[in-house]
Amino acid sequence: MTSEAETRRTALITGATAGIGESFSRLLAQEGFDLILIARDEARLEEHALDLGRMHPKLRIETLRADLTVEADIERVESRVSQGVDVLINNAGFGINKSFLKSPILSERELLKVLVETPMRLTHHAIPSMLQKGEGVIINVSSVASFIAGGTYSAAKSYLTVLSESLHSELKGTGLKVLALCPGFTRTEFHQRGRMRMNGLPQFLWLSADLVTEIAWRDVHSGKAISIPGWQYKILMLILRLLPRPLVRRFGMNAKSRQRKD
Repeated sequence: MTSEAETRRTALITGATAGIGESFSRLLAQEGFDLILIARDEARLEEHALDLGRMHPKLRIETLRADLTVEADIERVESRVSQGVDVLINNAGFGINKSFLKSPILSERELLKVLVETPMRLTHHAIPSMLQKGEGVIINVSSVASFIAGGTYSAAKSYLTVLSESLHSELKGTGLKVLALCPGFTRTEFHQRGRMRMNGLPQFLWLSADLVTEIAWRDVHSGKAISIPGWQYKILMLILRLLPRPLVRRFGMNAKSRQRKD
């Protein structure tokens, strides 16, 4: 006879209180997953957990305040992942609104810590228990920026995309599904926090976080390695594949420079 503990499913989401992470938390709650929500802002984290609990009273919702630039906090999240999760959403991230030539080295190290090292480590800790169960989902929130040359943000996201593709192939047939989610411009707090100038961007290029997460969830279950939400970004990616690499580099750096305020 199957116990309740054996039938419950758990999803862990980093950067769970805003944007794509917040949207994933609502989607996965609707899908019936117990939630482990990770974010830096403890008050906001608890408020979001209460809201989800009111909407889904039967779910278990756990919060863990963590700053993923801090080693001790990363280790706490690693420990929780090692206890076993059914879904891992590596979503936490930020951008640096300065050229690599001008940005502080501390900021660059923190970028790598959050966008590269933490998702790599959490993925590494999630896989053993998923393999033991014979199923599991890992979604790494990357970006269409991973396909262009747009500074260290692009470089970091490229790591995440390629790692996800590699694991997707390596884990084929195991029951584990790994997806690189590569959205374009999405209406979240990301650009405001990074003090990026976005007022000149055409409206048709903006995506909603809910659309992005719905497409990602569908794509991971259909066996895709990469999810690029939105017809506009599918067309853009097709064009980028056909362009000579020098033009792609120029496009990426021009797009990056237009976003800077200083």
